[in-house]
Formats: sequence, C-alpha cells, structure tokens
Amino acid sequence: MSRISVRGFAVASATAVTTVGAVVGVASGDAASTNELETTAAGTTLLTDIPVGEQAEVQTASLTQQADAFAFQAEADAKKASEETARLQAAKDARAKKAAAQELAEKAEKERKEKEEAASRSAARDASDFAPRASYTVSQVKSIARQMVPSSQFQCFSNIVNHESTWNYRAVNASSGAYGLVQALPGGKMASAGADWRTNPATQIKWGLNYMNERYGSPCGAWSFWQANRWY
Repeated sequence: MSRISVRGFAVASATAVTTVGAVVGVASGDAASTNELETTAAGTTLLTDIPVGEQAEVQTASLTQQADAFAFQAEADAKKASEETARLQAAKDARAKKAAAQELAEKAEKERKEKEEAASRSAARDASDFAPRASYTVSQVKSIARQMVPSSQFQCFSNIVNHESTWNYRAVNASSGAYGLVQALPGGKMASAGADWRTNPATQIKWGLNYMNERYGSPCGAWSFWQANRWY
C-alpha cells in the first residue's frame, strides 16, 4: 500500500497541476516544457498514480498528520505560555515579598527609635534636679544639657546652642535683646520654665528643649530649620 507525507501530498498535487501545463507545452512544441515535465515526473508520486480505491485513505492519512502537527504545535505554544505566566507570577511574588520585608524592616526600625526616644526621655532629668550655683563653666552647662536632652537629640541641640550663644548662658544679643543659651526673644519667655531663667542654665535648657519640641518636633527638626534659614 502506498503512503505519502503531508508535504509529499501537497507536492504531488502541485506537480499534477504542473504536469498538465507541461503537457500543453509539449503539444505546442515547447522544448523547455518537455524537459520540465520529464524532470518533475521523475521524482514525484502523483495522486493519480495511487489506485482509486486507496486515494481516500491517503488523503485521510495526510489530514490526520496535519491535525497531529497542529495539535503538537498548539500544545507546545500552550506550555510556553504557561511557563511564561508562571515566570511573571514568580517575579511579581518576589517583588511583593521584598516590598513587604522592607516595609516590615522600616516599621521595626521606627518602633526601635521610638522606644529609644521614650527611654531617653524618661531617663532625662528636669531643671529642678540640679542645685543652683553662683556661676557655671561651659563644661558644667554642657553636662547639665546632656542629662536633660535625649541622647539622640543632644548633638542637634548642641549645634544650635553653639551657634546661638557658644554655650554662654548669660549671652545677650546687642541688637535684638535675645538672651541665654538658646537666645530666647524676648528672654522673659523663659520665665515659663522657672523664675531663675537669667542665671540658671538648667532652666534655659528646659525652656529651649520644650520650644524646639513644640515648634519643630525635636531639636534635630529645629537644627534642620536652622541650617536652611540661619535662625529658628
């Protein structure tokens, strides 16, 4: 029984058409068509060469092969699409996990800082904890400030005081009248922290710290503003 492939069947059909044209050429005396006919017919099995009773079977086999080829290609395409979808989903999941982990880390860091701030504030001493002196050195004033200002905020507080008064608790601005370590204007504002605001650096520190917290959120917030404006 003769069998031909899908490709062979298609070629055979096309050759049959070519053969008809070639025969017409031969009839008209065309030598080239004659040669073409001989060359084509030599290596091709034509559908007409197959017994009539088997032609339907050959055609059915060819169509089955075509269907199998299409099914195989469709399956391959579906598998490729599925793999690509899985890859994209995995990448999406990885990005989501990374973002969640980063958010969790930032939240933990924020909570840690808040706890640290709270602990620092609870450990800070009040102005009333320091016995008044007749006078104070810069070193003594800084020591008091370290015990009253939260450790994480001390450097910012120190930067402002250093620029405003160079840690002189009796500093007076000749132009504006601003007074003390934090150069309160007018100096009498500091009376809300204690009646001894003129001579007690602890009272001035207490007032200055409250002012920075209330107006800028913290000494570091006040320092950021000072850097941008040269005042606070």
